[in-house]
Amino acid sequence: MTALRHTDPELAGLLDAEVHDQNTTLAMVASASIADPSVLAAGGAALSNVTAEGYPGARYHPGAGNFDGVERLAVERAKRLFGAQYANVQPHSCSSANLAVLAALMPPGGTLLGLDLDAGGHLTHGSPASVSGRHYRAIAYGLDAYGRIDYARLADLAAEHRPTVLIAGASAYPRLLDFARFRAVADSVGAYLVADISHIAGLVATGEHPSPVDLAHITTTSTYKQLGGPRGGLILSGREHLTPGPDGRTPLARLMQGAVFPRSQGTPAPASIAAKARAFALAAQPEFAETTRRIVADAGALAGELSRLGHRVLTGGTDNHMVLIDLRSTGLTGVIAERALEECGILVNRNRIPGDTRKPLVTSGIRLGTNILAQRGLGPDRMRECAALLHRALAATTALSDTEYRIDSRARATLRAEVRALCARHPLPRAATATPVTPHADLLAEAALAPPDSTLATPTGARL
Repeated sequence: MTALRHTDPELAGLLDAEVHDQNTTLAMVASASIADPSVLAAGGAALSNVTAEGYPGARYHPGAGNFDGVERLAVERAKRLFGAQYANVQPHSCSSANLAVLAALMPPGGTLLGLDLDAGGHLTHGSPASVSGRHYRAIAYGLDAYGRIDYARLADLAAEHRPTVLIAGASAYPRLLDFARFRAVADSVGAYLVADISHIAGLVATGEHPSPVDLAHITTTSTYKQLGGPRGGLILSGREHLTPGPDGRTPLARLMQGAVFPRSQGTPAPASIAAKARAFALAAQPEFAETTRRIVADAGALAGELSRLGHRVLTGGTDNHMVLIDLRSTGLTGVIAERALEECGILVNRNRIPGDTRKPLVTSGIRLGTNILAQRGLGPDRMRECAALLHRALAATTALSDTEYRIDSRARATLRAEVRALCARHPLPRAATATPVTPHADLLAEAALAPPDSTLATPTGARL
């Protein structure tokens, strides 16, 4: 960063501003978590300079020995963390992982059964806005009158349409997913069950949510939404990893290898895989389990307090990290709430709700999450304060149209100051760093402080 500030102050200033903003805003974004500095360091490592298509021991380029060791380490750590028999750490995102899995399990035009987008599903689960809804015959299941997944209707749809793949997963569903029930439905029609745990991966890893790894044929996840890792994806398989794929011969584990490379991706991102390895190691520590317990407790307390303040909390509460609010009774739209809250230093995102008649860029709801609140050390006892800040910001906002609004300037300034003060009392986590044990550590430290155009000689004559 010293060199960057010296050579490109414009870019460095934007990066510094982002650090400041993250430190001083109250992030309640359900699809985000904070990466440990060691994860960020691994993600920026010189390993990014390595080009190596293929897998460890079978690369298409030379000079990949260290990367082979890193990828093997990431795979083993992922398997241990989730109790899996197989892991592929190369997907660039969970979306790319999902598309690779679908392409491996289904022919073009094959039938896919996934949760409807307005019911909390994801684009890659068959939405017509995604290639998954255009390349395949996508059928959507939904919710019952109580906002829960309608498993009876799901079974009926499966019997009627005989899908090749059934996806169990959601991006905006605050309740537990009954993976055993999903598997029973899949078995009843001979479908492959794919579990997308992108939003709940941290809870699954620590036992705060039931795991699908041994129930689903394939499990996918992102590595940043709740695992505190880098942007990226992960494919897992448990007891089914040797189950034959659609050809009746190729084991699913081998099928997934080819599904990622060469079928859907080329060169992997080596430094990102190193960052995944570090994140998996941190997620296996007791401190992470403590954080996930706090995530769930915080969400329950936040939902309860918002409900007490008069907000309509969908499904009446939550079982995970997510709280969904129906704004229709407030006169505000999702986009207005999102923008007004951001002006006050509170980050949430607009979200469509069941039966929503507004456009996806407007919406009638918002989605909240407690991942970062819990990482800040904010416990259930602090959720009343967080809920009150959100409530007061919305109360100070008047809608002028679906996208235009007015917010009381005095209330905004007061709330922004209170948010900053709360964030200062509960700063973002920063790992304590030990002095690395490396040869010539004094010279390395001197190099770090040297001007960007300087060089230092080591005792062996090499240049740092």
